[in-house]
Amino acid sequence: MQIVGFPAGMFQTNCYIVSDDSGDCVIVDPGQDSEAQVRQQVSEAGLRPRAVLLTHGHLDHIWNAQQVADHYGVPAYIHPDDREMLSDPAKGLSLDLSAMLKGAEFTEPAEVIEVFDGDSLTFGSMVFDVDHVPGHSPGSVSFRIVVESEQGPRMVVLGGDVLFQDGVGRTDLPAGDTEVLMQSIAKKFLVLDDDAVVLPGHGPSTTVGRERRSNPFLRDL
Repeated sequence: MQIVGFPAGMFQTNCYIVSDDSGDCVIVDPGQDSEAQVRQQVSEAGLRPRAVLLTHGHLDHIWNAQQVADHYGVPAYIHPDDREMLSDPAKGLSLDLSAMLKGAEFTEPAEVIEVFDGDSLTFGSMVFDVDHVPGHSPGSVSFRIVVESEQGPRMVVLGGDVLFQDGVGRTDLPAGDTEVLMQSIAKKFLVLDDDAVVLPGHGPSTTVGRERRSNPFLRDL
């Protein structure tokens, strides 16, 4: 299995392409200006996209979701509590951020599949377990997948904007809730082993153990 990530657009949102040995792949959070790079990497590696996975509905994570999903004819997966943002991303933005849309129109991908806490999504040999982790947004989810490494099986979490290196997701956008976010981190992230890798929506990767030890926002947990 291979996971390739790159930051895209003005928000530098991490878009990830997860693939297995057969060439099946999924694209996670294709944000602003990610489509061209996704298409290039998929083409160069000879991959077959099977799905677009969305950790939540904020604009910087779904900007190119419709274009990528419909280009490959694959469904986009999102939690129902954030689905309305696919066609109206302003609902997840503050008034000042909404102004940047400047009349831009957004539509849902042709096929949208809603995901829920406890779901398992299988694409080829890849199995993604879904955790509902609200707080940053009502419908935030993380996708857990086990990958083989030289040290044996290892958990990798595609975490969206919930837990970062030395930080946590912002809660000052509409429907954000700090208390709910911290509960999500405690219940879904801190129960994982220290060596579990977190691939966040922005910034560098980290591990659960590192954040458990040094993240100042988690001291009370």
